[in-house]
Parts: sequence; C-alpha cells; structure tokens
Amino acid sequence: MKILGIIPARYGSSRFIGKPLVEINGKTMIKRVYEQAKATSLLHKVVVATDDKRIFDHVKSFNGDVMMTAKTHESGTDRCAEVARHFQNEIDIVINIQGDEPFIQPEQINALANFMKNTDFQIGTLAKLIGEDEGVIFNPNVVKVIFAQQQAIYFSRQAIPYIRNQEQENWMYQFDYYKHIGMYGYQMKTLLEIAELSPSSLEFAESLEQLRWLENGYSIGIETTKLETIGIDTPEDIQKAIDLFC
Repeated sequence: MKILGIIPARYGSSRFIGKPLVEINGKTMIKRVYEQAKATSLLHKVVVATDDKRIFDHVKSFNGDVMMTAKTHESGTDRCAEVARHFQNEIDIVINIQGDEPFIQPEQINALANFMKNTDFQIGTLAKLIGEDEGVIFNPNVVKVIFAQQQAIYFSRQAIPYIRNQEQENWMYQFDYYKHIGMYGYQMKTLLEIAELSPSSLEFAESLEQLRWLENGYSIGIETTKLETIGIDTPEDIQKAIDLFC
C-alpha cells in the first residue's frame, strides 16, 4: 500500500502574505515542513503543491519535489486533489500535511498513515487532548472535535459539548475536550470525490471544510496523539512556535 504526502502551500494568505517563505531560525517554513515529512518512514513520496513560482523555485533549490497547481483552488484539499490525480494509478492513500505547521512531528504523520492503512475510514485526522487549559477550550481559533469509537461526530470552533448546569470554568473538569490537528489522510478515491463537492451550510456557518464531508455522509476517523503542534496563521505565531519547539 503506497502513501503520498502532499504539502499545499500558497503565497497569498490573507492574514500572512508569503508565509511559506518566511524564515524561522534560519530555515523557511516550507522547507521545515518538507523535511519533517521526508523524515517519516511510511510516505512513498512527498510533493509540495503550490500556485506560486517563488515557492516552486525555492523548493527546487533544496531539491524538493514540487508541482504547480491552479490559482483558483479554494482549499488545500482541492490543491491536493489536483496533484493526487497524477498519481491515482499508483497511490492508495494521500496525507495532506499542512504547509503552515513547520514543527509537525514525523511521528504524527506516521501515526495518521498507519491509521489509514489499518482502518476502513474514508478520511482520517488527528486530535489531541486539551486538558485543563480554559483558554484553548474557549478559543474559537482552536477547532474542537467530538468523536465516538474513533469516528468523528462533529467539529466546532465552540467548546463542545455544552455542559449544562455548570459554570464554564468547570467544564474542563467534566469532560475530555479534544482539539483537532488539521492534517488529513484520504483514501485516493475519497479525495477525488470530495474535491467535487459543493460547500455546505455547516461549513459556511463554522468556516470548517471538514463539515462539508460529514454533511455528505463521509466517515472521518480520529487518531489521538499526545504530541503538540502549532499552525502559523499570523507573524505573531512564529515566536509562539519558536518558544514551544526551539
């Protein structure tokens, strides 16, 4: 069973223009992500998918594999699907590795790859126990997920579930809240199918693409991890990541 890792990377992020090329302690973000992905043992191949020649040329400069994709894609999933079509006759599973998580751990990528190899879920992703961190539980920028028997029930920017008859500061002691780590595994057939779906009402409400897949009946499996990661959404996030991992 062959697994392809794809790293979507676009230049024109609304909150942080050019972030794949920003340097973090002397190494660009996209190079860090690529090297972490290449350090895994289960990926047959790793490809950066970009819409910008500056990123394309940079990846080529460190001998990375990269493909140009359309500028019209609305999501990283769509960008992954364009690249995946080139490999659909030789690849079974695709792992979508976020291009703005420079400290993603190879162990996390391997865990998701193994999960996809050994379960029947059409889509897989990771979740980490939040613990007693009220700031994270109620932060709308941190996506939460509830699941049962490893299958996702719902993703939300709200703290879910709502704990009735309890003050919010006590919720963390009443339920194990999990944050979603936005790396996805797809069966090849599933990835090509979901790239054709229209946006859904829940997706519009929460601005979470994975809700489109749930609304259309796709199963999303959850593998838990104890390893932390951080996405870079703004320039300020860079120092947070350095403080956490360097």
